[in-house]
Amino acid sequence: MDFQLAQLNIGRLVAPLEAPEIADFVAALDEINALADAAPGFIWRFQTETGDATAVRPYADDRIIVNFSVWESLEALHQYVYRSGHAEVLARRREWFSRMAEAFLVLWWVPAGHRPSPEEAVARLEDLRRVGPSPNAFTFKQPFPPPSSF
Repeated sequence: MDFQLAQLNIGRLVAPLEAPEIADFVAALDEINALADAAPGFIWRFQTETGDATAVRPYADDRIIVNFSVWESLEALHQYVYRSGHAEVLARRREWFSRMAEAFLVLWWVPAGHRPSPEEAVARLEDLRRVGPSPNAFTFKQPFPPPSSF
């Protein structure tokens, strides 16, 4: 069975999504999502009918928003996050998001074709927070190979 890399990242907005302080972030969403969709190695991203995931709030804190997607490889995701136009938006994250004390990004392998649900993605992040990096939930700094290569 082939595997693909799933990722979830969350962020707590410094103000409600409709606030002027967040306007530049909101304005960049369509462009950043299109950049991801066209990136080498991109497979799928969670989105609502509006084309993004900002309306989905799986946490009690309404300012926490989520983004999750599936990629061909760790390298493809890393290239998009740190070496594409996404890096420019990432560099401004402190303007729009509060610093989080706990892990806010988690990676895990899924069988090819699987599309994670918000509940599955949140459970992986909680697992990373609870036990640290493992084959079940890991980070860029401490990655694990796909199950077929164990």
